Amino acid sequence: MAMVRSPAVAGLFYPAEIQQLQHDVRQLLAHAKFPDIKPKALIVPHAGYIYSGAIAATAYACLNPIATRIRRVVLLGPAHRVAVQGLALPNVDVFATPLGSVRLDTDLIKEIAHLPQVMVSDEAHTLEHSLEVQLPFLQSVLGEFALLPLAVGMTSAEAVAEVLDHVWGGEETLIVISSDLSHYLPYTTAQRMDTGTVQSILQLKLPIEQAQACGNIPINGLMLAAQKHHLKPRLLDLRNSGDTAGSRDHVVGYAAIAFSC
Repeated sequence: MAMVRSPAVAGLFYPAEIQQLQHDVRQLLAHAKFPDIKPKALIVPHAGYIYSGAIAATAYACLNPIATRIRRVVLLGPAHRVAVQGLALPNVDVFATPLGSVRLDTDLIKEIAHLPQVMVSDEAHTLEHSLEVQLPFLQSVLGEFALLPLAVGMTSAEAVAEVLDHVWGGEETLIVISSDLSHYLPYTTAQRMDTGTVQSILQLKLPIEQAQACGNIPINGLMLAAQKHHLKPRLLDLRNSGDTAGSRDHVVGYAAIAFSC
């Protein structure tokens, strides 16, 4: 019997009811504006869909022209709830959402399992939202694909970049970094900080600090990999919760950034 990682934030970060979730994701994707590019990697926010779903959709809508080519997704996000040394794999066979199950990519797991920075921790994944919230978008745009989910804890950008090198692949492999930007700053302060953070990412200027982005370590690792593989980042959307569904007193920043040749 397959071991399943069940959804932890369905009904909290996104609808738990299948039809409502399908409708919401379709609407977000339908309203997304995106350039004609073919991303190899994406940076996507991971808040509740009412807050960051529209920004995430601008990233995922870019995949429509190349969706049939993508067969595997390498998904990295920060470990919010459990202390992790390195990058944590789950000990399961599939990740489930209300839209169905996504099988884990056993071949890619074998590619990185020997690396010293890679560990196995079901605890790191059980309640983690940063990876889960990306899946309904990926399921809606790509259909069937295999997943390599990594919860990133205390490690270096170089360690992340080494993992990415092992699983880089070709046009069949998409890399997604799940990260929000600044947290709980006043609206104008957040705008200023997030604009600076995005400019650093667009210039591939390391390091991005944790105060700038909760997924700063995987972002920094992706930037190192982008330098090596000659990818160019492009800003798709930059907003915060004060622009979407929240108060402007204390906001969270969100950016969608695509990396392509």
